[in-house]
Amino acid sequence: MSKLPNSTARRAIAWPSVVTVISAAILIGAEVFGAAFAGGWALAILFGLDDTAAHILQGVLFVLGVVIMVGFVRNAQRIEPFYKRA
Repeated sequence: MSKLPNSTARRAIAWPSVVTVISAAILIGAEVFGAAFAGGWALAILFGLDDTAAHILQGVLFVLGVVIMVGFVRNAQRIEPFYKRA
């Protein structure tokens, strides 16, 4: 049986952890989404695709980047909890 936090326990936001995770997410997100757009453009040129196919490829890589960022924030939240017991 899993232990659920007591609903009567007071929880406070751990701002240093929140700021750390958000700052890292901004930095890593810029790299991930920049790589998605640049990679889509480069792959389109490599395979001789037209502009529409290049935009579709960039969109697919963008969605993959969103999945990566959601996973990053979820894992980072486990390491740096956003809440602490007050």
